[in-house]
Amino acid sequence: MSWDEALAGYDRDLHARGAAEHTRHAYGVDLGQFVEWARERGLSPGEMRHRDVRRHGAKLSADGAAPATVARKLAALRGLFAYLVRTEQIGQNPADLVSTPKKDQKLPSVLSTEEVRSLLERIPARTPLELRDRAMLELTYSCGLRCGELIDLDVGALDFDAEQLRVMGKGGKERIVPVGEPAQRAVRRYMERGRHALVVERSEQALFLSKSGRRLSSSDVTRRLGLWVTEASLAGGVSPHSLRHSFATHLLEGGADLRTIQELLGHASISTTQVYTRVDAARLRDVYAGTHPRA
Repeated sequence: MSWDEALAGYDRDLHARGAAEHTRHAYGVDLGQFVEWARERGLSPGEMRHRDVRRHGAKLSADGAAPATVARKLAALRGLFAYLVRTEQIGQNPADLVSTPKKDQKLPSVLSTEEVRSLLERIPARTPLELRDRAMLELTYSCGLRCGELIDLDVGALDFDAEQLRVMGKGGKERIVPVGEPAQRAVRRYMERGRHALVVERSEQALFLSKSGRRLSSSDVTRRLGLWVTEASLAGGVSPHSLRHSFATHLLEGGADLRTIQELLGHASISTTQVYTRVDAARLRDVYAGTHPRA
């Protein structure tokens, strides 16, 4: 078995299990880097041992890769070798015995409720592109969407009668989330007054369209958000994911329990959702330090 056969088989497996295209591409880049390293040393898939995987990880770190980057690349390797074990092409997973470097505990970027309001209300919603931007950012914050989930939405995903949105999350897992009234109004206005002006092909099912009539990309959303962040005079570093983080943090501040937030976000594990308790605790410490006379 060659590396090319292994990579092609794993990509087909990822596709069959519903992995998003950008996820498969990212895995391909990481695994391609590893395969190049293995080929330079004359190692085939069946000859890989845990010490080889550990040496590759050590080289990545020595070359300046951040712990989170090394962890991501090792996760890609574990997935590849797990597939080869499952399909009985190798006997054991050599990446299983390699420890993952500890990631830096960076808290997510979160906007205050006032900053979110300022950002969204800064969008005038007069032109088709402004109507689209207001609708997609209102919906992102209202439902806690990942950027990939937002751009994958099709017409009909939002059920106005039931006031809920059907979202296709990671791994092809569907979830239903409630939609707030401001987001519903923004999407309705966009559908009635904006989207028809952007449509080129009547068969296009994407909810949010570019000015050329195609489905938006993640970079399109990031670029348009950056424009409105500047307009609202907010600090830099705000990404589409910041709105998702803000959604979860504001729910927690309002009294929602972690299990509910986990379901709304589509997290597979509650441990992923628990980061927002640290965000909330950090905010409380800041408030205490800035207001208590003997802090």
